Amino acid sequence: MQGIYIVANNRVADNTIALLNSIRYHDSEVPIFLIPFDENYQQLFNIVVEKHNVKLFPDLEFLERFTQNIADIFDRDFLSLPNKLRKLVQWFGPLDEFLYIDTDIIVFEKISTVLNYLKDYEFINCDYHYKGQGLNNIFSSIVKTQGIFTDEQLQDVFNSGFWCSRKNILPREDRLYELLRECSQHREYFDFSSKTTDQPILNYIILKATTKRLNLVKNSDKEPGSWAGSPHFEEQDFMLYDKGNKLRYLHWAGIPMTAGSYYRELWEHYRYLGEEKQPQNLNNQNETKQETLWNKIKFKIREIIPR
Repeated sequence: MQGIYIVANNRVADNTIALLNSIRYHDSEVPIFLIPFDENYQQLFNIVVEKHNVKLFPDLEFLERFTQNIADIFDRDFLSLPNKLRKLVQWFGPLDEFLYIDTDIIVFEKISTVLNYLKDYEFINCDYHYKGQGLNNIFSSIVKTQGIFTDEQLQDVFNSGFWCSRKNILPREDRLYELLRECSQHREYFDFSSKTTDQPILNYIILKATTKRLNLVKNSDKEPGSWAGSPHFEEQDFMLYDKGNKLRYLHWAGIPMTAGSYYRELWEHYRYLGEEKQPQNLNNQNETKQETLWNKIKFKIREIIPR
């Protein structure tokens, strides 16, 4: 069975609803499973089970045990919140082939079609991290100097917010735990400077566990960007285009989804799709004018970083 996983809780309810509205606008049938980030998910789930036909990850006891095993592997000063690695449970869930999507994303097509590439590959991603940021927020230079990965392998680093894989690349829990122990014993391999805990560890696992990987942006020279910090995308009919090519998805990676951010009105369109806009969102997040100004300054700085 193919489908989509998301990881969320009540705190990211608005983002989750916007993402799910955009998915269901293009695809009413693809199975979607919610992996609770923590125990505070019921308010969100009550909404999305009815509105979007989202199912709950079926084995919550296994999820709790899985999270505790991760906590036992890592020191707290290395991994302060083991729940950040709950997305790894996807390899032991009900879907044979799955697409993972962060909740700070909206999509512009029947996004589950990317799963069709898994007939030839073990892992699929679609981003320009390798080109714009290189090893930043993933690995330190040690992985090159010590030969942990080859230069060719390091061309396959990726953003951890949008990717596909198959159940059988990690058929046993103990293989995953073995890779996680390697990570826990070599924190010098990783770049955690921006507190992207899951991204470095997931990249390590994928580069070690797979050989057939595909980044869709390398598959075509017409593949558009996806980063919401890029100001040049053009909007038409609530879709975005990059030099005439429609985006697959838009990702607010590393930037706040708040008033003053690029494409905020587009996000609001999907958040309130099919309903009247409410004066206050579910997350009860209010932004001051000073915060809005600071966000705009940060966006201008980030424009010099290609994505």
